[in-house]
Amino acid sequence: MEKSESVQGKDIINQLAVVLRTGHFHTPDNVAVLSAIKRFLELINPVILQDGMLRIDLIGEFFYINENRVRYPLEFLLNFDYLIREFKRRELGSLTFVSQVRQEDMREFLRIFINAAFSTTPFEAMEAALEEIDSIRVERLKHIKEERDVDKRRLVKKTYFNAVSFTRGIMQKLRAGEKVSIKKAKRVIESMVDTLLSEESLLIGMTAIKDYDEYTYHHSVNVSILSIAIGQKIGLHRRALTELGLVALFHDLGKMEIPVEVLNKPTAFTEDEWKLIRRHPYWGARAILKLKGLDKTSILSAIVAFEHHVHYDYTGYPKVRRPLPLDFYSKIVAIADQYDAMTSSRVYSRVPLPPDRALSVMMERAGTQIDPILFKFFVNMVGVYPVGSLVLLDTRELGLVYECNPLFADRPRVMIIVDASGKRLEKGNVVDLTEKDSSGRYLRSIVKTLDPNKYKISLAEYLL
Repeated sequence: MEKSESVQGKDIINQLAVVLRTGHFHTPDNVAVLSAIKRFLELINPVILQDGMLRIDLIGEFFYINENRVRYPLEFLLNFDYLIREFKRRELGSLTFVSQVRQEDMREFLRIFINAAFSTTPFEAMEAALEEIDSIRVERLKHIKEERDVDKRRLVKKTYFNAVSFTRGIMQKLRAGEKVSIKKAKRVIESMVDTLLSEESLLIGMTAIKDYDEYTYHHSVNVSILSIAIGQKIGLHRRALTELGLVALFHDLGKMEIPVEVLNKPTAFTEDEWKLIRRHPYWGARAILKLKGLDKTSILSAIVAFEHHVHYDYTGYPKVRRPLPLDFYSKIVAIADQYDAMTSSRVYSRVPLPPDRALSVMMERAGTQIDPILFKFFVNMVGVYPVGSLVLLDTRELGLVYECNPLFADRPRVMIIVDASGKRLEKGNVVDLTEKDSSGRYLRSIVKTLDPNKYKISLAEYLL
């Protein structure tokens, strides 16, 4: 039934996501849940009647219905992204409806699907519970990575520090007047894109660790990672993500023109020194245009280097006589740049803002300094409590936010580092704040955020 699959495929995937999201918020007999299920059955049962079955496969980052790939429509992007994440969380690769599905079957499936997330063996729990439902079958996700957590972290660290080393090398060469090729950066960025697509939380976690020396190099890599993550969230394809990562990596290249004694000055800048700082976007664009192998990516890099401080409403710098529409990449990089700068201990800003406070400041700037729509995607990506935030729970435990939850912005996954008795844990235990007890009450909730520096907690100690 090719016509049904091509026309309705995106609607079927989207509506399945709607059913599951609604089921997370309400009980299975809630009218909103029942309405979502009814709409889903209206979409799938005609296909099952004609084809004898309906099979949904997750292969890589794409869904297939009866072996036909479902295209990503922009208006359903968040629901597709959510469903991919929830399938992977349960190691679910295939969901097959083998006969006409009844409302009570879907209600029971919904309950089983949600509960499976809290099992240490989610797929096995789901498969066993579904044995009573004849019309629905599941298969395990193929090619699940079996590496231990420590191996994943090692890979992420290697990718991150390779990028930092590469950035340092480029700036040192340019300072020495040597020629460098922008094309050599492509392999480094492609590695970051691959790592981010498979281990997003761990790689973003690397940007949350601010205990690094050499702020400029780490800042460039952090902005590149955060920009790629925003790009992924808005649905850019892999080639565009690599291009975005490249232009973001080179956004501050102009700072190599600023004397080191000014850049590393521990006290406030004088007005003349600020004038120097404000010249770095111009110097960056000029330096990029002098690189070997000038091409489309080099030109985009020069544009972003020039525009990343101009601001959404053109109140920033450099000032231009005739403002042209800002490049799309410039708007993304501006958000990543501001967030990383505010949450870092820069030489000229020794006290960093906690991640949640930085988001509040940026929220006030949305529509003036930064693009308000892209900022919404950014908040959806990092969560109300971004990775690396230190939080106090109502259980009197202290934890570090380990992974955000776009569906429940205030209920991320948290690594417990201090138990209820006040004992510091050498190895944190990761808990899910959406987990409930038998009476439906949350086991843990965030009371407030805390300053890691005040409590002498090193993020690197845990996140690395």
